[in-house]
Formats: sequence, C-alpha cells, structure tokens
Amino acid sequence: MEKRIRSAEMKDAAAICDIYAPYITDNATSFETEVPDIATIQGRIRNIQAQHPWLVFEADNKVLGYAYGSIYRTRHAYQWCVEVSAYIDRAAHRSGMGRALYTALFEILRLQGYVNAYACITLPNTASVGLHEALGFTHIGVFNRIGYKFGQWHDVVWLELRLQESETPVPNPIPARELLTLDRVLALFDQQAKTVRYNSQG
Repeated sequence: MEKRIRSAEMKDAAAICDIYAPYITDNATSFETEVPDIATIQGRIRNIQAQHPWLVFEADNKVLGYAYGSIYRTRHAYQWCVEVSAYIDRAAHRSGMGRALYTALFEILRLQGYVNAYACITLPNTASVGLHEALGFTHIGVFNRIGYKFGQWHDVVWLELRLQESETPVPNPIPARELLTLDRVLALFDQQAKTVRYNSQG
C-alpha cells in the first residue's frame, strides 16, 4: 500500500468534507452545526494555505486524514501563535495517523518561526486529549458550558504546546509554501507516513 503525507490540494476538498462531516453531525467534536460544502472547504484550504500548512494523509490515492494550522488571534502580538486541528477518517482511528500528521505539521510550524501551538477539544474526548498529551501538550484550562449543541451545553479544554523557546522570535513567520518543497520536509513526510499502521482491511 502506497502511503504518503503531502500538502492539501483543491481536489482534496470532497474527501476532506467526507472525513469532517461525522464530527459535525454525530457529536459535538466540532461546534459547526451544518456540514460545509466542497466550495466552502476549498475556500478554507486556500485561505489557510496563504500562510499556514494544511497536510493530508493519503493511502492508495485516498485521503484519510488531515491536519492544519490556523490563525490563533488576529492582533499583531499574537502572530507567533497558531491553533492546530486534525481530523481522521473513522476507519483509520488508532492507526497512528493523527500522530504522524501532527508530527509533520509541528516541524513545519517550527521552521516557519511559530513559538506556541494551541488546541481546543470538546469534552469528553479521551482519545484526542490523550494524543495531544502524548505529543507534549499541557492543559491551560477548561471553558465551561461554552457551546450549545444537540440540546445541551458542552465544555472545551484548551491545551498548549511550546514549539520552541525564543526570547526574540523571527520578525514574521515564514509562509508555509516556502518550506514545503525542502528536502528535509519531504523526508519528514515520508518518514512519518511509514509509521502509520493503516491498511484498507482495517
């Protein structure tokens, strides 16, 4: 089975939509209440990739998971911080795909010059919290009853990962597209793809 991690493309929007939809319709993992259409996902990819990486995991030409960084806050002094998200096809859970995508994503973010990464997780979600903790995230705090979906209130936990120690950060983080063809980045993609245990039989 051919497996790889690569940068997302417009043609991936339909597969990304299919992966993301159950996280909206079946539970409160996402606080969206309507599944976005393909054009909306394409717009999100385009907007995010103007500065941040959006990666997909592909096995035998099928996209099964994705991870991306995005703006944490818009005010200038926040620009060295980034929010991260990852979504995996349910058939590929517990395959190491989330870890592989995040490991590749975080290395690009470090090369860009980002210092802090943040993740927001709807509770309860033992698997997602456990993955983030295993990758070095620490808990910042819980926002209680912050989202109302499916007839009830939901809490979210915020977690933080220090990507690098920097008393004086780079003047401006480098756009991700300037780094995605570097040999070290492509080698990292290959290395991390090989760690994923997914196969089409489950």
